[in-house]
Amino acid sequence: QVQLVESGGGLVQAGGSLRLSCAASGRIFSNYWMGWFRQAPGKERELVAQINWGLSSTYYADSVKGRFTISRDNAKNTVYLQMNSLKPEDTAVYYCTADPVAGRETLRSWGQGTQVTVSS
Repeated sequence: QVQLVESGGGLVQAGGSLRLSCAASGRIFSNYWMGWFRQAPGKERELVAQINWGLSSTYYADSVKGRFTISRDNAKNTVYLQMNSLKPEDTAVYYCTADPVAGRETLRSWGQGTQVTVSS
């Protein structure tokens, strides 16, 4: 399994920006889908964004389209989530994930999570 370590969370005012990083150890193959999930208190975990490691194809949840950008640096084995125009409802623990097979949750690797808090 791939080991994932997130960083970059913190406290920011509404309208501000943060960039999350996810460093992966182990081999990431071109078919992998790397992603970010989030879970707010009392809410279900939701998929925020995903990127295909080889093709750079991306997916975004409707709630973050136009504000968040997912990217990857193959040389550094790192995935990023640039979050702009942050809103209080973006407050959550953000988790990095790695899917060796798209949509196969049983094969998914998870990071430990990083807290993002957006104040109004």
